[in-house]
Amino acid sequence: MRIDSNQQTQALPESSRTGNTSPASAEARPAASGALGEDQAQLSGVHAQVQALVGQAAQLPEIRQEKVNALRQVVLGGNYSPAPQQIADSLFEHMVVQAA
Repeated sequence: MRIDSNQQTQALPESSRTGNTSPASAEARPAASGALGEDQAQLSGVHAQVQALVGQAAQLPEIRQEKVNALRQVVLGGNYSPAPQQIADSLFEHMVVQAA
């Protein structure tokens, strides 16, 4: 296809101009009241809630040091004796999580 830059543009016929619209075509384009090419978006309040929760979670320490220290003292003192069922449940849960 060859494009000739010397060619004059042709005027649109009266029926194609935007000033001469019928009521039916005006109803078909109710969203065209804004500027052409303008994008709009609406976000729900859930986004703000999620962002607030993310901020709160980021402030929490990854390791709860006070619990770790308390457990360490119990283990070092020889007083830590978990129930066999608790050990089995924890091992099974750990194996299932790693398999997934």
